[in-house]
Amino acid sequence: MGKLSTHVLDVTQGKPGVGVKLALYVVNGNDKVLLKQAITNSDGRCDAPLLQDDALLAGRYELVFGAGDYFAGQGVQLPSPRFVDEVVIAFGIADPAQNYHVPLVVSPWSYSTYRGS
Repeated sequence: MGKLSTHVLDVTQGKPGVGVKLALYVVNGNDKVLLKQAITNSDGRCDAPLLQDDALLAGRYELVFGAGDYFAGQGVQLPSPRFVDEVVIAFGIADPAQNYHVPLVVSPWSYSTYRGS
């Protein structure tokens, strides 16, 4: 069976995003259900997969990262309101037997993601 994982890369400092709060939701139509909350570790990753084995199901999901709070905690001067605050990555899992890695590459002014394995 597969697993879902993530990590955060802070491109302003060229290092892992340590202590970033994130939440994982499953999305069904207009309904969202919180599945898990986590905080990234010293490598910018979660200590365990967000979902794995029988808990990883096909469907639509959202990862919500507290990027604005992270950068504020790093002492970065941010405008009010913040340009990048909560980063929402909406994605789908088609085959739960595969691994899905959904990283966040982020600065106070931009972000990107890709599907890893």
